[in-house]
Amino acid sequence: MLRKKTCLLAMLLLALFSNAQNIPTPKEHFGFNIGDNYQLATYTQTEAYVKKVAAASDRAKLVDIGKTEEGRSQFMMIITSPANQKKLDRYKEISRRLAHAEDLTDEQARALAAEGKTVVWIDGGLHATEVVGAHQLIEIIYQLTSRKDAETMRILDNVIVLCTHANPDGQELVSNWYMRNPAPEKRSTSQLPRLYEKYAGHDNNRDFFMMNLRETQNINRQLYIEWLPQIMYNHHQTGPPGAVVAGPPFRDPFNYAFDPGIISGLDAVGATMSNRLNLEGKPGYTQRAGSNYSTWYNGGLRTTTYFHNMIGLLTEIIGGPTPQDIPLVPQRLIPSGATNYPVLPQKWYFRNSIDYSVSMNYAVLDYAARNSDLLLYNMYKMGRNSIERGSKDYWTLSPKKIAEIEQLNKNEQQRNGTTAAPQRPGGGGGFGGGGVPMKFYDSVLKNASLRDPRGYILPSDQPDFPTAVRFVNALIRTGVLVHKASAKFTVGGKEYPEGSYVIKTNQAFRPHVMDLMEPQDHPNDFLYPGGPPVAPYDAAGWTLAYSMGIRYDRFLDDFTGPFERIPYGELQSAKAPALPTASAGYILNSQSNASYTAANDLLKEGVEVFRVQEAVAGTNAAIGSFFVPASAKAKSIVEKSAAENGLQVGTIAKRPVSLKKIAPSRIALWDTYGGSMPSGWVRFIMEQYHYPVEVIYPKDIDTGGLRAKYDVIIFVDGAIPAPPSVLAGGRGGFGGGGFGGGASDNIPDEFKRMQGRISADKSIPQLKKFMEEGGDIVTIGSSTNLAYHLNLPVSNALVEMVNGQEQRLPGEKYYIPGSILRVSIDSTEQAAWGMNAQADVYFDASPVFNIAPDANAKGAVKPIAWFPNAKPLRSGWAWGQAYLQNGVAAFVANVGQGKLYAFGPEITFRAQTHGTFKLLFNELYTTAPVVGKK
Repeated sequence: MLRKKTCLLAMLLLALFSNAQNIPTPKEHFGFNIGDNYQLATYTQTEAYVKKVAAASDRAKLVDIGKTEEGRSQFMMIITSPANQKKLDRYKEISRRLAHAEDLTDEQARALAAEGKTVVWIDGGLHATEVVGAHQLIEIIYQLTSRKDAETMRILDNVIVLCTHANPDGQELVSNWYMRNPAPEKRSTSQLPRLYEKYAGHDNNRDFFMMNLRETQNINRQLYIEWLPQIMYNHHQTGPPGAVVAGPPFRDPFNYAFDPGIISGLDAVGATMSNRLNLEGKPGYTQRAGSNYSTWYNGGLRTTTYFHNMIGLLTEIIGGPTPQDIPLVPQRLIPSGATNYPVLPQKWYFRNSIDYSVSMNYAVLDYAARNSDLLLYNMYKMGRNSIERGSKDYWTLSPKKIAEIEQLNKNEQQRNGTTAAPQRPGGGGGFGGGGVPMKFYDSVLKNASLRDPRGYILPSDQPDFPTAVRFVNALIRTGVLVHKASAKFTVGGKEYPEGSYVIKTNQAFRPHVMDLMEPQDHPNDFLYPGGPPVAPYDAAGWTLAYSMGIRYDRFLDDFTGPFERIPYGELQSAKAPALPTASAGYILNSQSNASYTAANDLLKEGVEVFRVQEAVAGTNAAIGSFFVPASAKAKSIVEKSAAENGLQVGTIAKRPVSLKKIAPSRIALWDTYGGSMPSGWVRFIMEQYHYPVEVIYPKDIDTGGLRAKYDVIIFVDGAIPAPPSVLAGGRGGFGGGGFGGGASDNIPDEFKRMQGRISADKSIPQLKKFMEEGGDIVTIGSSTNLAYHLNLPVSNALVEMVNGQEQRLPGEKYYIPGSILRVSIDSTEQAAWGMNAQADVYFDASPVFNIAPDANAKGAVKPIAWFPNAKPLRSGWAWGQAYLQNGVAAFVANVGQGKLYAFGPEITFRAQTHGTFKLLFNELYTTAPVVGKK
């Protein structure tokens, strides 16, 4: 009897096991095959499917990596062999140890590489209208969990695949929007009603060094803290016209900050991908000069990986559920190094794109399986290279240093009256020509003052320390090793307080540290000598420490102190000291962004708040600081806000003499149907700093009655086009759609509708009336065109005379894509309270003005920020920057009883430019008349 029961139990277990391995097909779950025409899956359906697969397969483990901005669960499916699933913790540990490259001998590293498994990241759905990405993710999950062929089994044995959904909210919105039409042929993903990421839309792929967004934080924790994969593959759309897919290797320039092993690694994996497609008879793969994608920019999902010694792959493929045509582009029909196997014009179907994506996934995974130990060891080796470079005197090669060597050589030739023979690329080696004397190399690349820093110190007594902590957390979230001082210390003759942060460059992710703390030096990149500039893939310069306004000291020699190592991934918070008893009241320093949050919290609860009109000697009350009269209620709110935000609150024994009482403004923020990304980022900032804001649309403006509802209206870049008369004369007018940095990846159609949303005949008169009645308007970027609509006495500073007429400067003479420039600030102006005399601003082909002399003299138009010299570039690329000298970057103008604030630079860019947020915040309060001493 017992034996019979045992047999029955065994049969039952076998049946259960067999059922558990019966992976549901996509058609069984969704009702259609992935890639069927006119069919898209929602995220709700996708999440239900991957849960079914995880329950049925011993190859799969489903992980919830965090909540999205709309509250959905963001999944990652870990796929590998059942044997590997049992040892995931061990393989994760190996991947981490090799990536950090600490405390390992070369022999130990090779042993770990032999023991470990390659970790490969495959994502989809980041840009939700690029629907191939999310759907190929479904298909590859199904194929990896169901197929039993030799290649799949080899992959499962040697690779751990992290299949990660990058934007659940976006897939839900886009798929529902597409499928809403019952007639399949009329379905479309265009004209979405809102952004497909709550705040950022397409800009969600520009957030990976800042990590404002929850989805970005979730992803980066897996990439840089938990798993540290050797390869990551980021799926996008759409391919260049006349091709099917653009992929690695990519065009120049590549960023000189990261290890050259990244570029050779991209060459190797890219060759594998294109070769597989070629041999499978799948034409249309283009690379290098065949597309516009480079490896220069940091901040994208795949590009940030380069600064962490990971091989980051990007493909941009055509296709969608509605069939389309591959157009005829004759130049692409001749095989070349960029396009080995041209595709002919033809009808293209969704399933074609899914099949190509699966083939490329398998190419990457097969390469990873066959080269597992090599990939693991190579990541370690690149990390060791970084540690060694940060442990000794090292000079990073950059365009400016090379130009300096060439100039020194040229200067000597001119002095001697000689001219060197022209040198061909590569020098020597059969080209018949020598080189530049080594003394010039030594004068630059052995110049001790030009070597790379060994480390940085962020003092804890800087006025806006909470923002410095935000910066430190941005580094920590990307796996950077940070130390904190446990006591005061002295370096280089300067004393630093306890709690200061220390960032050394002798670490594996040194490239990321250098990239966010040192200036970018983008090469001069022109289509041909004397020709037009070639736009960067995104920004040319982005040094985060600059744009956030962080105060830090850089040291060229190593230093020590009472430094405690912060565990990888452990986020920091600025600690606020115990709040002292105030006799007259509390001072919230205007130099700290956190003070504005505290002021907003106080105003919300009905507590009196004033702004200091003059700095108070002997206190931390800088001009524009907030004064809060002492009371039990005030103390409770200030104490809570200080604790949450790490704000240093001062007290004052005597009420300041000159004060203005403030109240919260009724704030309106322009947006457009379908969503403006710059507007979305400002919404995010307003929420973070506790400003109540109402989003309005053009029809709300055109309806009128604005002053009865609002005190201030914000117009971001892309809201207000230039008047036709101004554009026709070439005298002014600034473009802009808010995409930033000359971004060249394919912007979805719904975001191209931003131009011309404000009408000259309906909207402008209402805005003028609003200001005349006492309302204020803040304009940013191209929306400063409002000044031209109002006929203010300002003009475009970036023009030249051609045949007696003003024309805008051509790109051959002046070109500044997204870069960081330095301006002078009039910090006595209310708009600039809390700012220093100089500031770093994000400048993206931004407006620059001349103010009519009489208008300036009479105070009708006052400059807030300007370019004081001919070399304002701090980071990036500024061709012809001398044209900026004396140009006005920001001004305030009286319009009736109200004011127009015009900020040419992107002061709120991607919610990254914390150093210039105050230029917006200061306009967001209403004030009463000055009250005297009490």
